Amino acid sequence: MPDSAPHIDLVDPELYSRGDPFSQWAWLRANDPVHWHRPGDLPGFWSLTRYEDIRTAYRDAETFSSAQGILLRPAEHGADPGGGRTLALTDAPRHKQLRGLVDGWFAVRSVRALEAEMASIAEGVVEAALERGSCDFVADVAARIPLYVICRMMGVPESDWERLYDLTSQAFAAGDPLARRFAHLDILGYFETLQADKARNPGDDLVSVLATAVVDGERLSPDDVILNCDNLLVGGTENTRIAAAGGMLALLEHPDQWSAVRGDPALLPSAVEEVLRWTSTATHIMRTAVKPARIHDRQIEAGDKVVFWLPSANRDETVFDAPDVFDVRRSPNRHLSLGFGEHFCLGSMLARVELRLLYGELVKRGVRIELDGEPKLLDSIVVNGPELLPVRLKAS
Repeated sequence: MPDSAPHIDLVDPELYSRGDPFSQWAWLRANDPVHWHRPGDLPGFWSLTRYEDIRTAYRDAETFSSAQGILLRPAEHGADPGGGRTLALTDAPRHKQLRGLVDGWFAVRSVRALEAEMASIAEGVVEAALERGSCDFVADVAARIPLYVICRMMGVPESDWERLYDLTSQAFAAGDPLARRFAHLDILGYFETLQADKARNPGDDLVSVLATAVVDGERLSPDDVILNCDNLLVGGTENTRIAAAGGMLALLEHPDQWSAVRGDPALLPSAVEEVLRWTSTATHIMRTAVKPARIHDRQIEAGDKVVFWLPSANRDETVFDAPDVFDVRRSPNRHLSLGFGEHFCLGSMLARVELRLLYGELVKRGVRIELDGEPKLLDSIVVNGPELLPVRLKAS
């Protein structure tokens, strides 16, 4: 590793699509693990790149708050509208109250009860892709399974699943920002109507739970219900979509690993964990210090932004043997891709099952899959992975 510092610019979106962020993170882990990134288009912030530092900060929710936003955003955009209101953007005790409303839906027992239906969804999606022969694995396979599953859990009528698929595809796309904004507004409008209907006629679904919930003696406001519905939809789809596609790309780039899984399906659970570590699709998570703290030789002041670079933590050589090797047999694999502490990903079990079922369906059918063009990676500092993954599929 070079002694001289490389140019550090972790907020350049093109770094993640055309550059090498891992070399910057490796240098920071070794030489400047609590790095001050000067303000520019984004506010100034401290970067954490070591596994243990990030894990410790995750655990210390009393110092590092989520309520002021969990992603870097330009100061002129103002505060995140979900701050203090949604599950992801609240601190104790509000966070625990909101999580308690929906936690049971994502527990092991509940996910297992849905597994047969989830397997049927995966089977249908893979079948449709095989019929096409060539497809974009991101949009046509990876995006559909988590979206259909969370729609089912939220009580979205099946007749509306394709509508939400189209809207989320536009909202998550890397194209026209105005088009993305309008698509997101349409999603919020959809949930405005759905939550009103569920408040009048509740069913056995997540939106009904939120629409009829009472917290601290008061019903959640319609706006809070809508924001939390949006949070659940995004949380239940975006990262799993990119992890599924990024994992498929990794398996295609490491054919020996894909052959190992195809030859021994018992490797699927450990392969899923390695896909989660390797893809680390949530590129950064932000916290705001609410009181002074010291990390190594750096003084963090109240109000400072602190950013956790999760792909860096998941390649920390002090924690993972051969961290730059993709190994479907890796054990142990204590990655931080799904967070840690009280904000540990609500849908972690769901994501794991969705990935296992998708890859398992490909293995079961003996699908031969190969690249059908050049993959395109996302220009984003928020999530990283394929935006486009053209493939050819054929059942053997």
